[in-house]
Amino acid sequence: MASMQGDYLGSLRTRDLHLLSGNTLVTDAPPDNNGKGEAFSPTDLVCAALSSCMMTLMGMVAERENIDLNGLHSDITKVMASNPRRISEIHIAFTHPGLKATDVQKQKLMNAALTCPVAKSLSEHIQQKIIFNFQ
Repeated sequence: MASMQGDYLGSLRTRDLHLLSGNTLVTDAPPDNNGKGEAFSPTDLVCAALSSCMMTLMGMVAERENIDLNGLHSDITKVMASNPRRISEIHIAFTHPGLKATDVQKQKLMNAALTCPVAKSLSEHIQQKIIFNFQ
């Protein structure tokens, strides 16, 4: 049974519906690929999914370890290659300026992030460059 539905809206735009929640998202091709760039591109969503998955797994560790993870932020950079056009690198820098956690707990957070299902599902041809700025 489907958990999502997608529709092509024309002009290189799509809309997807999450059936359980009713939430929708719109994608648009980027300007460098004949689109308007007025929404996330599908490749942007891949990069955002990686960051979100990593934060979710860190959140699970934080709940178990009683760590306040509110304030965790990520900066995401996508690097595209051509011939064939594809994502070649995803750079994510996680920052939490006031993280109150031991070094052991910080290592648990990092390990969880690096083993998230999205990270493990991406091709080995996509370099995942992840930085943790936990002060």
